[in-house]
Amino acid sequence: MADLIKTPDEIIAELASHYRAIIELLGEDPEREGLVKTPMRAAKAMYQATSGYRENPDGVMKQAIFEYAGSQIIVVKDIEFYSLCEHHILPFFGRVSIGYIPNGNMIGLSKLARLVNVYARRLQVQERLTAEVCQAVARTLSARGVIVSCRAEHLCMKMRGVEKQDSSTVTIDYTGEFADNPQLRQEFFSML
Repeated sequence: MADLIKTPDEIIAELASHYRAIIELLGEDPEREGLVKTPMRAAKAMYQATSGYRENPDGVMKQAIFEYAGSQIIVVKDIEFYSLCEHHILPFFGRVSIGYIPNGNMIGLSKLARLVNVYARRLQVQERLTAEVCQAVARTLSARGVIVSCRAEHLCMKMRGVEKQDSSTVTIDYTGEFADNPQLRQEFFSML
């Protein structure tokens, strides 16, 4: 069974061979000067753009949890991210804002940004990305409430299909006290 595990270099080399085949299928010559290194560059870019599959979100979060006696909302806003739409494998990108009400502990602020990256660096849809971040924060911190807002632009809507250049999508997910109390949700949005 251990023979089936591939190293990162083996995975990247295999991806590069597929990119080379795609270039040929499109009618281009992969030996043309500008394309000779493209399969390997594209393979490395895809491997990096999907690094979230090789990270454990709970492990990232548990690295920096601290006791905290406060009970008010903590917000980290405008965490930029880049992801790939699972339907077209085209980029979508934007910003995530996370708010939570502590329940005896808090998390190091950079870990929330790292958590967003773990989920964004996968083939993804914005709705699931928002929910996964919300659920991970709620699960790891046992917070009294968590709210996540995500605004993104999707190249699958801008460069193909309906080609709407000014469109963006907003998704929201929340748990606990944010689900029960519309005033808390409004307080979060006023902080943004």
